[in-house]
Amino acid sequence: MEDKHWTVRIHITEDGDDTRAEAVLSAQDTSTVTGRGVAHRNPIDRPIPEIGDELAASRALEDLAIRLHDMASDDIVQLAGPADR
Repeated sequence: MEDKHWTVRIHITEDGDDTRAEAVLSAQDTSTVTGRGVAHRNPIDRPIPEIGDELAASRALEDLAIRLHDMASDDIVQLAGPADR
């Protein structure tokens, strides 16, 4: 059985009170899937950028997981089951 290696890179950008993250999964076959997440600091809260980074990144990873699950579900519907004979 062959080992497979997938890489996830998380890109975080901050603009004022908004933090955006993209989680980009790259597979060996050069396909990519991207999840996105956003965090917005309440103006009455202290400015702690790490919290926005963590929230936006976690939301991007959650979105990525949902997208991967949806892809797998579509593949199951289209490809699973007995082979035509």
